Amino acid sequence: MKDFLRKNKYNIISLLIFLIFLGLGYYGYKRELFDSVDSFRSFVLSYGPWAFIIFFIANIMSVIVPFIPGGVIQAFGVITFGPIKGIIYNYVSICLGSLTAFLIARSFGQSLVLAVFGEDTFNKYKDKISDDKYEKFLRIAILLPIAPDNFLSYLSGLSKISFKKFALIIFLCKPPALILYSLAWYYGIDFIINR
Repeated sequence: MKDFLRKNKYNIISLLIFLIFLGLGYYGYKRELFDSVDSFRSFVLSYGPWAFIIFFIANIMSVIVPFIPGGVIQAFGVITFGPIKGIIYNYVSICLGSLTAFLIARSFGQSLVLAVFGEDTFNKYKDKISDDKYEKFLRIAILLPIAPDNFLSYLSGLSKISFKKFALIIFLCKPPALILYSLAWYYGIDFIINR
């Protein structure tokens, strides 16, 4: 038993993280926490000084569990913490979520990715991971605000790309799309409130 645990410790940790976030996501979904920025805000701010930690965990979770609407959580970040801090907090937590999703896929393989995203989504991109130009494709896709970043984090875990290269691409290419998305939420909400 000890040998099994030692040999599979990273797989076990990955599975536990995935299951915990899946359970938390289901809990939030059932309590309608992700239905609007207001419902999410009320929940998070009820934790007082721990609100930042709850927000951070929720943002990581939004990358790992695809049915959680990340837009609501990111909007909360920029509206509550302001555009600068909100963007920084969103950036760090989403990058951590992307790295975690990569490691989960690397540990559990294609069957988990298929179970989470379905065959249609997987089949659209499966040929990319065996292509020699996958890194270039990934860099461009992560730069674009319309790319399925969460799925691509999982898909990259199935590719030959190293964790180090994937992390570098995420940390360098994520900011432009994230800044645009966050500012759109912030100024869009600000515009609506001022009208």
